[in-house]
Amino acid sequence: MLKLKHLILIAILIIAIWAFLPSHDEKSKETDGKKGQNPQTSSSSEKKYILKVYPDVYLPGTMPFNVGKPLEGIEKVAEEFETLYPDTKIHFVGVPTGLREWLVTQLSTGQAPDILHVNVEDVWQDVHKSWYVPLDEYLDAPNPFVKKGEPGSEKWWDMFKYQSITRGKAAPDGKNYCVCLDMIETAIFYNKDIFKKLGLAPPKDWVEFLDIQEKLQQAGYTPLLMVLPMYADWAVDLIFDQLYYDLLPGIDLMKDPTREEYLQGYLDWDEISFLYQKGFFTKKDKRFCELWRIMKEWRKYANKDIASADINKLFITQKGAMIWNSSFLVHKLARDPEIEFDWGVFYPPPIPSSYNSYCSGHDMCVIGGAAMQLTVTNSAFSDTGDIATSERLKRCIAFLQFLTLPRNADTVVNEISCLLPNIKGVDPHPELLPFDEILHRRYTTTKWIFTFDLKFNEVMTRMLDLYLNDGITYDEFLDWMERNLDSATKSVVYRKKLDLSGMEKNWIESAPERQKIKDLPDAAQ
Repeated sequence: MLKLKHLILIAILIIAIWAFLPSHDEKSKETDGKKGQNPQTSSSSEKKYILKVYPDVYLPGTMPFNVGKPLEGIEKVAEEFETLYPDTKIHFVGVPTGLREWLVTQLSTGQAPDILHVNVEDVWQDVHKSWYVPLDEYLDAPNPFVKKGEPGSEKWWDMFKYQSITRGKAAPDGKNYCVCLDMIETAIFYNKDIFKKLGLAPPKDWVEFLDIQEKLQQAGYTPLLMVLPMYADWAVDLIFDQLYYDLLPGIDLMKDPTREEYLQGYLDWDEISFLYQKGFFTKKDKRFCELWRIMKEWRKYANKDIASADINKLFITQKGAMIWNSSFLVHKLARDPEIEFDWGVFYPPPIPSSYNSYCSGHDMCVIGGAAMQLTVTNSAFSDTGDIATSERLKRCIAFLQFLTLPRNADTVVNEISCLLPNIKGVDPHPELLPFDEILHRRYTTTKWIFTFDLKFNEVMTRMLDLYLNDGITYDEFLDWMERNLDSATKSVVYRKKLDLSGMEKNWIESAPERQKIKDLPDAAQ
C-alpha cells in the first residue's frame, strides 16, 4: 500500500508538470516573436538605458486619497518618450517617504534613482558632495522638443509659469538643481456649514483667529486640526516671519541677485550661523522666545494627538471645524461623493501689534511653492562617471524636457486636482485657483527646520513635541533649542568651510537699520 501511494504521488506530479509545459504552438509563437521583434517594443532587459524615476505623487498605479482611478498619466508620457528613444526604458520606482537616511545612503553609493523628487532645501545641504547634477546649462538652452517661437524654444527656463519661485529655488551656491513641474500651497480649510451655524467668518487677523477657535471649542468642535510636522515646519516659519520681518534690513546680510527677486530676504544657513554668534535665536533674543510662547498658546485649540491623528478623517467626519493642510486635500474634498458639507479656504491671518508688539500686522508669507522638485542624481551619469560625456544623463535631461511640454504637463499634473501646473499654457483645476492667489505673496524668511542637518531636525521636532504637550517646561525647551542651534551652526561651518568673517562688513554697514529696532540681543546693537 505504501508503494502504491508513492506511485500515485509521482504520477500526480508528472501530470502537473506536463500540464504547465507550453504547447508546440506556443513554443513556435514565442520563437517567432523573438525573431521578428521590433527594437521599439523590446523588453526592458534589452534596452541600453534603463532610467529609474521616482515621481512621488504621480507614481503610476497609486490612487491619492483613494479617490478616482489609479494614476497612469506619467506612464503614458513615458511610453511616448520611449518611442522617440527606442534604446531607453523609463522605470518608475517608489522610495521610503520622509527617510533622509535612505536618500543619503543611496546617493553616497551611487544607487539612487536617476531622477527623483526631493525638496531642494535637502539638496542644498549636500551640493558640495557632487550627488546632484546642476541643471543651469540645460535651462539656459532651448528645449529641443519645443517648436520655434513658443516658450522654451530659446531657453527652457521660459516654459515655467511661476518664474520667481522657480528661479528662487537656486541653491546658495547659485546653481539650480531641480525642475519645478508644479506648485503647492497650504491654507486653512474650513467647514462652511459649521461656521454658518455659529455665525462665524474667516478671520482678518490673529486675534480674530484665536477668538474663532475659542468659540468652536466651546461649541464642542476641535477648532483646528494639525499634526506635529505642521507645527515644526509651517507654523514655525510663519510666526518667525511675523516676528523678524521688520528686522530684515538690518540682518539680511547676503543678497543673491539670482534668488533675491523671489526670496526677498531669505536667511540661509550662513546668515543664521552668523546671527547666532550675535545673540539671535537664543534666550537673549526676545523675539525668539516669543515665537515659542505663541506656539504654545495656539496649541490648546488643536487636536490632542498631534503625533498620529488622522486629521483628514476628523475633518471629513465634521469632528474638526478647520484643518491646516496643503492643496493636496482639494482632490479628496472636491472629488469624493461622500463629502456632505460645503468647504472653503483662507490663509492664516497676520499677527497685529495689539497681540504682540514685535509684530506689525503684515500679511503672512508664503511657505509653499515648488511641489515636485525633480532632481537628477549622480546615478544618471554612472555609464561614464563624467557629466560631460554621459549618454545616460542626456536621456534623463531629455525626459525632463519632454515632461515639461504643455500637453504632457497637463496629462500628468491635472490627472489629479492637487497641484498647480508650473508650465505656461496649462491651467489648474478651478478648485485650486485660491492657492494661485496665495502663491503671489512674498516667500518666507526662513525654512527653519530645513536649514541644517538631520540631527538638528530630529532634535527640534522631538523637543517641540514634548514642549507642546507639557513634557518639558518653556525654559527647558529654550535650553534645548539653544544647544541644538549651537551644535548645528558649528557643524555647518565646519562641513561647508564657511567663512563668516565676510559678513562682518555688511553687518557694520547695516548698523543704522538695527538702531531703529527695539529689544535686540546686546551683541546685535
